[in-house]
Amino acid sequence: MPGMHSLSSASSLCVSVVVYHSNLQRLQETLETLLASVHAARSAGVVSSVAVVLVDNSLCPDYHRELLVVIDRVSSTDAAVEYRVLAPTKNSGYGAGHNSALETCESDYHLILNPDIVSAPASLLVGIEYLREHPGVVLVCPDGALADGRPAYLSKRMPSVLVLALRAFAPRWLQARFAARLAHYAMHDVHAAGRPAPVPLASGCFMLVRSGALRQIGGFDPAFFLYFEDFDLSLRLAPLGELHYLPAMRVRHYGGDSARKGLRHLACFLRSGLRFFHRYGWRWL
Repeated sequence: MPGMHSLSSASSLCVSVVVYHSNLQRLQETLETLLASVHAARSAGVVSSVAVVLVDNSLCPDYHRELLVVIDRVSSTDAAVEYRVLAPTKNSGYGAGHNSALETCESDYHLILNPDIVSAPASLLVGIEYLREHPGVVLVCPDGALADGRPAYLSKRMPSVLVLALRAFAPRWLQARFAARLAHYAMHDVHAAGRPAPVPLASGCFMLVRSGALRQIGGFDPAFFLYFEDFDLSLRLAPLGELHYLPAMRVRHYGGDSARKGLRHLACFLRSGLRFFHRYGWRWL
């Protein structure tokens, strides 16, 4: 069990959530489970002040009004958590949205959170305790499950063009032909071991980061409008400390299949992929 801390040693936390016409019922579940995780961390003396910043990139007044209703509903259950809502006049992308939230917060730790994540009650307690006990680690990523309970594999090794093409476009029978290569990319071996371990890349759906390190690198690169911004952030954080997979920090992710969401998403995926490989080197196989 994580150790108890005095309130004087408790840490501040900022959570940023970027929404774009996101399912509001799922978002409410995300915020409610986040709140349960905050309660557990606060009860253990690990967390003191908590701010949750939601950035609405939808640019739709009707959606925004419905979003405010959900936030009011959740916030009424705990006045100790501060909720802020930002409504930019332009959708500059996922990473830029989180950067705008980062600019409004001063905290010890920052949680980058998708609006389709269900957090386990101990997730924040486990994650913040781990960062406090391992000063050389700047980011922890969780053990994830998909909606149907299958592993989500939220940490990755460096991708190749072949691997990403197989994951995004190949039929199941062809993916099965390359199962070993796909498993290596998704770090099946590390996840199966069930122990904390360094990882090269972390998924942006749930990133618990030292705020100082996040500010030092300037947050996300807004050149990545959508997709690959998390991989880019991981690689820019790496010179400041290790990124670790933390199996005791658990979440359920209801997203996925990024390149199968329509032509607009596919175009974003390909554009960001080209930018990523151009920046970090082309790995074809």
